[in-house]
Amino acid sequence: MPTKCLLYYITDGSAFLGDEATRRRRLIEKIRDAAHAAVNYIQLREKKSSTRELEALAREAVAVVRETSRSKTALLINSRTDVALGIEAAGVHLRSNDVSPQDVSAVWKCGAGAPAREFSPRAPLIGVSCHSPEEVAKAAVNGATFAVFAPVFEKKDVAPTGLNLLKEACLANIPVLALGGITLANAQSCLEAGAAGIAGIRLFQENDIATVVKQLRG
Repeated sequence: MPTKCLLYYITDGSAFLGDEATRRRRLIEKIRDAAHAAVNYIQLREKKSSTRELEALAREAVAVVRETSRSKTALLINSRTDVALGIEAAGVHLRSNDVSPQDVSAVWKCGAGAPAREFSPRAPLIGVSCHSPEEVAKAAVNGATFAVFAPVFEKKDVAPTGLNLLKEACLANIPVLALGGITLANAQSCLEAGAAGIAGIRLFQENDIATVVKQLRG
């Protein structure tokens, strides 16, 4: 597989076993491992956390990424532009029905009261969840950095899009990362369909990340 394959670890701290403190510790350890392995992007996607809990976790996560990756890994916050600005993350990941990338860029530019961003880029990195080639094309027009196309192979109660629609989505003028039932066995087929990289939760979280990265990048 190509050495330039983009890799995107999407977190789910609730999937770890143990009490809340144990799950949090294991999540931070996994984020550190991902940064060490030079995963391109990490999305902090802790849906069950309150705003205060998310902000505290995000501050710890961004500190770990900075001290570990030497700026090779970018931390994005799921949907919450305000939290991303407040903790000086590299950007945000937007749901398909979220605000537009253009809105995020406008808010980011004015800073919305956030402190000077020493580590964050002037323009945010913006990932967008997409479920059709049309949504990918729209994300490209609206200024997203990359699109995450899902579910390619599987998702509970949702029909998979399959490789043909992934191939069509990859014709848009934007990097497209494949998500949904991606394994080391089928990742190559996604890249052959035109995907710029691979996104995953279980792929990274349930395996040794260094090993996964080595195999995905050959």
